[in-house]
Amino acid sequence: RLGLLLDREISDRASRSLTARLRRAKLHQNACMEEIDYRAPRGLDPQQLLQLASCDWIRRHLNVIITGPTGTGKSFLACALAHKACLEGYRVRYHQLSRLLEELSVARADGRYLKILNTLRNLDVLILDDWGLIQLSQTQQEDLFQLLDDRIQKRSTIATSQLPVEHWHQNMANPTIADALLDRLVQPAYRIELKGDSLRKQLAQPSS
Repeated sequence: RLGLLLDREISDRASRSLTARLRRAKLHQNACMEEIDYRAPRGLDPQQLLQLASCDWIRRHLNVIITGPTGTGKSFLACALAHKACLEGYRVRYHQLSRLLEELSVARADGRYLKILNTLRNLDVLILDDWGLIQLSQTQQEDLFQLLDDRIQKRSTIATSQLPVEHWHQNMANPTIADALLDRLVQPAYRIELKGDSLRKQLAQPSS
């Protein structure tokens, strides 16, 4: 009987811990690996995703780059990988990139800049969603370089973008910083290139 009580206490603690990790992660979508739809021809590789679901990429401090047209499920896939990481006990946080850069800009003025960077630096998995939606100023590039330089070979980052990686330079003001920044993000990374039509449009169409 005492053993059952201890097992229940351990189970309850694990459940509370998972709930707290998911709350802190602030994932943009309620997604999990089991809900990924392989039926639509989107270029998904089941073997690659099975490998990613093992979270070995996190243990090896590798990144994941997900690109593809709007509506193909980039954010969902990123959140599904992050949800799996939470299940495995990793610290995760979702950020829409342009909003994070705005937050860092405000933090420079009110003294929270280093504190925020330190928090981001120590996350096991950091999602940077919607890379390439805005033109990055030199200051914004410097912020991202500092963040990614602190995390390389220590932590993992997931980045999503509508733009192919080859076009990311076009949205950066300083090409020298761009080279160094992208080298830290893209080189040690799994690449997932989604294709096809928008799943949101397909779901919105009335069935005949």
